[in-house]
Parts: sequence; structure tokens; C-alpha cells
Amino acid sequence: MGRLDDKIAVVVGGASGFGLATAERFGAEGATVAILGRRLDAATEVAERLGGTAHVCDVTDHAKMNAATDAVVAAHGRIDIGVNYAGFEQSTPIKELTPEVWQPMVDVQLTGAVWFIQAMGRAMADGGGSIVSTSSLTAANPSVGQAAYAGSKAGLEYITRIAALEYGPDDIRVNCVAPHLIETPMTSRIFEMDLIIEAVRLQTPLGRMGSIDDIANTVLFLASDEAAYITGQTLYVDGGASTQKLPAASELGMLAALQAARAEGPAGD
Repeated sequence: MGRLDDKIAVVVGGASGFGLATAERFGAEGATVAILGRRLDAATEVAERLGGTAHVCDVTDHAKMNAATDAVVAAHGRIDIGVNYAGFEQSTPIKELTPEVWQPMVDVQLTGAVWFIQAMGRAMADGGGSIVSTSSLTAANPSVGQAAYAGSKAGLEYITRIAALEYGPDDIRVNCVAPHLIETPMTSRIFEMDLIIEAVRLQTPLGRMGSIDDIANTVLFLASDEAAYITGQTLYVDGGASTQKLPAASELGMLAALQAARAEGPAGD
């Protein structure tokens, strides 16, 4: 018996990174998985391998989010689990923010996350279920350049608590996971700077960087009946880093300069 036998699970962003690891974990535990994403080809490749379905979805578009949800219900009869990994980050100090930089991040991380919760809540209204959104360690630990990204994530954490109140009577649980810096396609450029990663690791109480499997396992728990009495919570999956400060901008700048100098090699090479 799998922990998610006979469950119908939706994973937005299930074609890569956290979403792919989660979709695979869900499938291994017996769930039928619907992969939602902007690129149908990538979603289809994963869905076919897992025996599920793929659907085009843009969480920032209210109508498209609802249409994708309806398509999943039409294909599978219901939705029991909904997980949203849609997101992107463009670090920009407040003084340099423009509407073109600010709005897309807020649209995806906050507005789109609300449309996702709303759509999943509507689909689960008659049978209950579990909704899991994605926050970030930066929502708890301020960092330069993160006003749009982390501000949206902090707002999502508060909305998660409100959603738990509103959807609780329908036996729908609404929770959030907040990962530390973990290597994914979105963060791969940061992991090329080994000095910065080492600094982050040393400031993490467990003394290691996390993995996508750490996140997938946490989401599996929140989606399963083992978490049947947990709702309105944000679970920080961060090795204890939320008890610490993030490296300051000046520290990261110094490390970046050292990294560049190391890459250039000794003078005359």
C-alpha cells in the first residue's frame, strides 16, 4: 500500500526541479499525477512516464488556472492534492525596481498562488483535500534585493493561514513549505559560486545544503493522511537556517569577487 493510493494529485511545475521530484514521489506512493505547466511538451513527457496527464496552465491567468483545473477533474473525476511550485526570482534592490521587474514576480508568487488555492479549493469542496504552496527562507530572513520575491512569499504565508480558516469547514487543509537555498534549474547559477555556497552551508545549523528530495518528502507528508490535523502552517525546510541571518550583501559581494579572482587564476596565466 502506498501512502497516496487512489489519490489524484495536481503538481504545478511538475516537469523540473522540486515539482518533478514531488511528482515522482507521489507516483511512487500510488497517486495519479496531473502535471500542470506553461510548456505542454515538458509536462507531457513526465506525465506519460508516470501514467498521469498533462495540462497547460498559467497560474497568473485566472481563467486558464480554472480551465486547467476543470480539465483535471474531467480526466480523473476529482482532485485530492494540489501542489504549486510556480515561481521565479530576479534579485533587484528597491531603488532599482521598475513595474516591469516588480509585477511579474508578484503575479506569479502571490496573485497566481491565490488563484491556485482558489481553484483547488473549488475542486475539493465536496471531498476535502490538501493544498500545498511554496514559500522561501527569504520570507523569514531578509536579504537585499528580495523585496518583490520574498515580500510576495511572506504575503503567501499569511494568506495560507487565512485560507486554512476559510477552507477548513470543507475538510481542505492548506499549508506551505519554505525551502532553504537548494540546487534546482532556477538556482543553478548560484551553485556555480562554490565560495558563496560554502558560506551558506556554514551558516546552516545542520551543516549541509538541502536537496530536492528533502522538499519532495516534506510535501509528501503534508499531502498525506499522516498530516490530517495540520493546516494553516508554513514548514521551513532549511536545516535550521531560519534561526540564523542570511549572508549580508557586502559579504556576498566579497565572496563573489574572490570567486572571480579564483576563476581568472594567478597573474600571468
